[in-house]
Amino acid sequence: MRIGELARRTECDIETIRFYERKALLDRPAREPNGYRTYDEAHLRRLSFIRHCRSLGMGLPDIRLLCAYQQTPEQGCDRVNRLIDEHIVRIHQQIETLHRLEEQLHALRNTCSGAEQSTADCAILRNLQHAPHGGTCICHSNPCPARPEN
Repeated sequence: MRIGELARRTECDIETIRFYERKALLDRPAREPNGYRTYDEAHLRRLSFIRHCRSLGMGLPDIRLLCAYQQTPEQGCDRVNRLIDEHIVRIHQQIETLHRLEEQLHALRNTCSGAEQSTADCAILRNLQHAPHGGTCICHSNPCPARPEN
């Protein structure tokens, strides 16, 4: 099958397929005499596997390891379990970070009473404008970490 068919069957963008080839996650396909790439069922299975892993938030290094583990089916799956456990830890850390971000945004939002004010008097805009210049803001207990570049 050609790249367009592979893309359609896996619901994957053609450029993403080429990217996975460049990153050696997907084997290079054979070439027809006219230069067209020819993909087979192994490419379809591997690309589907990669897409499934990506849908679970896995990064390319982890996917590369999982693909390597598939190449040694006689090995125990303890390595796979460790990799997934590490991914779960990262997901929990991301969730905690998102909760803190949500709290910061709520604190920022609660500074503005709403429609009666003009944007010149908007506390949200004041906080967002003041903090990057070394001041504190409602959403950060310390001076804002974002500093403009000179």
